[in-house]
Amino acid sequence: MNLSLYAGATGMEAQQLSLNVISNNIANVNTTGFKKSKIEFQDLLYQNPRPVGGETGAGNIVPVGIEMGNGTKVTSTARVFSQGSLTHTERELDFAIDGIGFFEVERADGTSSYTRDGALKVGPNGEITTSDGLPVLNGPNNLPPDRVGIFVDPSGLVSIQLSDGTIQQSGQFQLTRFSNSAGLKSIGGNLYIETTASGPPEAGLPNENGFGGIQQGYLEMSNVNVVEEMVNMIVAQRAYEINGKSIQTSDEMMGRVNQLKR
Repeated sequence: MNLSLYAGATGMEAQQLSLNVISNNIANVNTTGFKKSKIEFQDLLYQNPRPVGGETGAGNIVPVGIEMGNGTKVTSTARVFSQGSLTHTERELDFAIDGIGFFEVERADGTSSYTRDGALKVGPNGEITTSDGLPVLNGPNNLPPDRVGIFVDPSGLVSIQLSDGTIQQSGQFQLTRFSNSAGLKSIGGNLYIETTASGPPEAGLPNENGFGGIQQGYLEMSNVNVVEEMVNMIVAQRAYEINGKSIQTSDEMMGRVNQLKR
């Protein structure tokens, strides 16, 4: 069996998947709270026509064997939850999490999801929602219609200024974290949901016990580095080309063998 054909094919497939991940990262370079993905590879099983450590006919130990690889495969697309840069917006309902944590959001079916997107809105009943109208849990609700200002300190405490100039307290934001954030499942809409790999959610107050703080008037941008992604794209392109070249070369060698005359 000509293993080079199959190894080259697995290499091309893996690099195509790598390009898909890179393209998605670049497409979301301006998506609020987006976290880039990193593709990871593993080599496939090996054929061992002469295993290392075996014995020769004379009873000697083989110091170095023969291993024939079968190519590569994609094992994961790991989400990288490094901090994105904070952009000043001056909008009172824009909140950036500076550090560890997620906002907990209630989905339409009543289950919880989690987001780093702090571009929040006020619903018709005074509730705090996402841009898609999903209620934000563990935060202020029923904001009075005669409010003229909302103030949130880094610890999540919410103060509201009313039209008569008085200021009243209106609850406190809580954040949620996971023991393995990379194990969260992305469902689109800047949302993640809990999985067995992520572990159960743990709620806490901002700026306490390792949770990040809340910065009002800021948004966390994506953590995508465009220059880095462009370099990764070039590497993936060249790797795809060289794997294709190995398939072409192997095919030419087999063609030469078929042309031999006895």
